[in-house]
Amino acid sequence: MASYGTILLLIALGRLFAAGRVLPENAAATLNQVVITLCLPALIFIHVPTLEPSWELLPLVLVPWALLALTIVLVLVAARWFGWSRPVTAALLVMIPLGNTSFLGFPLVEALLGAELVRYAVVYDQFGSFLIVCTHVLFVLAWYGDGPNPTASVIARRIASFPPFIALIAALLLGNAWFPGWLSDLIDAFAAMLLPLVTLAVGLQLRLKLVPEYRGPLLFGLVGKLLLLPSVAWLLGRALSVDGPVFEVLVLESAMAPMITAAALASAARLAAPLASAMVAWGVLFSAATVPLWDLLLRSFE
Repeated sequence: MASYGTILLLIALGRLFAAGRVLPENAAATLNQVVITLCLPALIFIHVPTLEPSWELLPLVLVPWALLALTIVLVLVAARWFGWSRPVTAALLVMIPLGNTSFLGFPLVEALLGAELVRYAVVYDQFGSFLIVCTHVLFVLAWYGDGPNPTASVIARRIASFPPFIALIAALLLGNAWFPGWLSDLIDAFAAMLLPLVTLAVGLQLRLKLVPEYRGPLLFGLVGKLLLLPSVAWLLGRALSVDGPVFEVLVLESAMAPMITAAALASAARLAAPLASAMVAWGVLFSAATVPLWDLLLRSFE
């Protein structure tokens, strides 16, 4: 619960700063830009070189991508049905499939299932959430960015010039073993800044009274993220004959609150920032009840 408390405290602090006009009006955009330019690339350089796939853990890799595919279909159908704007559609495409599978996921898996199972949560986070950020999210930001539907060359240029993508390619090609000590320390410092900066930015942009355009998408997004996707993960796990610790981690990680970094990316791209911030704030709050509920269901069906 300490992780929940930290996130909610920082969101509340950002909200107070916004209400008291303590920071400039563009503070949230500036914080998001720092995250995208420095913090997220630092995190990529730390984690990408450590990725080591294993066939035994394949369900923890496949299911997040299956949930992503389902999300894309459901969001695009709902967007057409309800007439949602492009920014709202983009925000939901980014926020629903991505959970806070590290900062919240790791300590919650440790608390509910045991410290020895955190290694499974790391696989879900790195090969699922993290790679989805580096691929799907970058494409969504490029496709739904300013202006009409861009051409293939414009999308490619936007992705290729995006600092996290540049960091991903560099991390895959160069690794981090050659880093001198001072550079490793600097990268660790930038990565450590990600959570407080992003969460403060969420608080600065949070609007508790959303305009009517965002209320329906918020409900759709929260139900999809906290209830539907874990249910589908449960069914997929059973269909793949997954059981034991891998199955438990699979369901719990899929049930985590929306990813804070995803909200920062959507906000930086000016894609329904109030909706993305609200999904994080309310998602963290509601998941404090839904995640233990999923754990209780898992134990009931053991």
